[in-house]
Amino acid sequence: MAGHSKFANIMHRKGAQDKKRAQMFTKLAREMQAAVKVGGADPDSNPRLFRAIAAARAQSMPKDNIQRAIDRGSGAGGENLEEIRYEGFGPGGVGVIVECLSDNRNRTAGEVRAAFAKNGGNMGETNSVSFAWKRVGEIRYPLSAASEDAMLEAAIEAGADDCAVEDEQHVITCEMGALVSASQALAKKFGDPASAKFVWRTEIAIPVEGDNAETLMKLLTQLDDLDDVQDVYSNEEMSEAELARLSA
Repeated sequence: MAGHSKFANIMHRKGAQDKKRAQMFTKLAREMQAAVKVGGADPDSNPRLFRAIAAARAQSMPKDNIQRAIDRGSGAGGENLEEIRYEGFGPGGVGVIVECLSDNRNRTAGEVRAAFAKNGGNMGETNSVSFAWKRVGEIRYPLSAASEDAMLEAAIEAGADDCAVEDEQHVITCEMGALVSASQALAKKFGDPASAKFVWRTEIAIPVEGDNAETLMKLLTQLDDLDDVQDVYSNEEMSEAELARLSA
């Protein structure tokens, strides 16, 4: 299924690594803070916090940073973050879903709208894109964690629905309700995953190339760089040659 943008890998390869790392830590901290405010500070009884901590550990986020984010969510001084989803269309009609955590809805909406407008896209109404997508659980491991056969067998035993290789990673998908149990079962065999979270996926892929591909990359990069944006999903389909050209 489409949904995870291949542009994400290009963006992170091209971006300044220290800046991207700091930005990633900020977004991970905000997710943990939001998770604690909703479900409490115990990851064993708060699946969202469990996923957020797993993601932070996978990115080698220091333990002190993780604890600080949990403490901010538990006590005073933390941001009052609201979950917001925006949907729209990029160059060539590519569907884009933008998930945000914001303490100022007006600011976030303005920034997201400006990114679409400046890069050949337009905002859509709620469900204008997501009606054709599905929310699923996704667990990722580096290829070095296991062979394809071993990972597939373990994923099936853990209750997952599918296991494939994407972007030099094992990508396991499952129903949303099975994410915590599946990730815990896999962690016992292969250690902490690179990520374990809910994602948007769709069977519809939109071919894009040339100028549209370059402009779409700029749109997704600008969205990804916004402080309030947690995740960006798009359903473009590109040839290996086109991906190689954009990566150069």
